[in-house]
Amino acid sequence: MKNSYLLSQPHQPFFLLAFSNAIISIILFMLLFKGVINGTVGASYYHAYSLFFLMFTPAFLAFLYTTFPRFLSTPVVEKVVYLTILVPFVIGSLLFLLGLFTSSTISSMGMIITFIGHLLAVNILRKIYKASSMEDKSDGFWILTAMSAGVVSHLLFLVAYFSNDISILRLSEQVAVYLYIFLVAFSVGQRMIPFFSHSMAPKDEKLLKIVTFLLLTHVVLETLQPHLSFVVDFALVYIIGRQLIAWDFGFPDPNPLLWIMHLALAWIPVAFLLSGLTNFISLVTDVNFLFLDIHALMLGFALTILIGFGTRVTLGHSGSMMRADRWTVILFYWTQIVVISRIVTSLVVAFGWNFIPWFDITITAWVVLFGIWAMRYFSTLIFKRKD
Repeated sequence: MKNSYLLSQPHQPFFLLAFSNAIISIILFMLLFKGVINGTVGASYYHAYSLFFLMFTPAFLAFLYTTFPRFLSTPVVEKVVYLTILVPFVIGSLLFLLGLFTSSTISSMGMIITFIGHLLAVNILRKIYKASSMEDKSDGFWILTAMSAGVVSHLLFLVAYFSNDISILRLSEQVAVYLYIFLVAFSVGQRMIPFFSHSMAPKDEKLLKIVTFLLLTHVVLETLQPHLSFVVDFALVYIIGRQLIAWDFGFPDPNPLLWIMHLALAWIPVAFLLSGLTNFISLVTDVNFLFLDIHALMLGFALTILIGFGTRVTLGHSGSMMRADRWTVILFYWTQIVVISRIVTSLVVAFGWNFIPWFDITITAWVVLFGIWAMRYFSTLIFKRKD
């Protein structure tokens, strides 16, 4: 069968699921937020869950099931294994979506099934890590640690949802953003991007340990007192900014497949600087920045690097030329439209102005980004269409 290629490598079905959920979930969030539709799941719960666990998690598995065995010199993940993990994510996504319009019980079943898939998925990574005979498994350790934090955040989310406890929801979000999504992406990025860029800088063996400690401190401080984390944010600006200077990438690189990743890394100190400033202002004045700190990091870094890595992996494992065509370059620039429009939305809220037009612009920009990526690369994932 022509479309049997879709399941031949782990990144293909997981990227297809993740990017499809990216489009569907953000449109439904907008409709829920603006009251156009009434769902069985609240807008804030739906937004967080759909992006953390139905978009980013399958996207991470798409990449890690492809590269984690290479990092640790172990056999590839067998097809029957990654398909076993794919099934609960697909069923969970469908039930969560169906339940939004029909019954909270069905949505709850979808979340539970997805959580089971998430738990099993990380257990496979743990087995790969244990099976490796490499002496230096430090990068694998931090990636596995961050993925395990994702399971913890998922469990916390379920507890928050079933108990309707906003404080637990906020803790789940903090763990998901800083100890899961950011740490997974940064752990992978600090290994792969210098390698791709032929950076001659020596590897800092303490970098991930220090960054993880600061991220954990951020979560603790934010849990004790909202916005108190600004102290740690400024420390992260210095630590990661210094490392970026040491890598000396020579931005902008003429290769779009590299400069998009360099740009993603550059957003990290910028995002933490914005986080530190806005959290400090909110702490002393109660000005509401509508989660600017989280969105600057998740869109500036995590979204940008997701598009960069997703494109690179899709091209590289389909036999296509490792080059970005005109549409891909436009997509790379467009990611920054998404980031900047969301930051402007938060600033508009802080000034007390009407933010709905900017909210609509951000949602539209997001849909355009993933829509064009889908038109450009879904056929490659499904049918192995080469350039």
